[in-house]
Amino acid sequence: MLLAGHPAAAGHEVRVRLVRDDQMAAAHARHLSMDSTTDVLTFDLRDGDDDARADRPLDTDILVCVDEARRQAERRYVPVEREALLYVLHGVLHCLGEDDHDDDAYRRMHQREDQVLRALGVGETFALPEQSRPGPSHSRSALPEHRGGAC
Repeated sequence: MLLAGHPAAAGHEVRVRLVRDDQMAAAHARHLSMDSTTDVLTFDLRDGDDDARADRPLDTDILVCVDEARRQAERRYVPVEREALLYVLHGVLHCLGEDDHDDDAYRRMHQREDQVLRALGVGETFALPEQSRPGPSHSRSALPEHRGGAC
């Protein structure tokens, strides 16, 4: 469904590694010079510019921070696996050319995520309202750009 219309409909490889906050913070610092953890980092390993990569099967490594997924899942009252799946899908969509760097693109991309999750029978995840709970609040990490190497 997600890759059905992709020019290279077969041969995609997406590898996902689940990491903790300390590992994600180290990768975030190493690849983007940011001194913090984040929810997902995506590495598009296809050669070439955007146009050249668009016609090639995905070759992607994705790091998913399970600690951040747990925090966000708790706020939304969803299973942590569902939140982590959202992060994987987010990384794949970036590699397919989706962007979330302005308000309209952000809204479109996250609507697409929820559309795919509904089609898979998982249900909306990003669009769920955050629940009011006592205790500290955690803001959703800014999702880094996922084009041309570490993202």
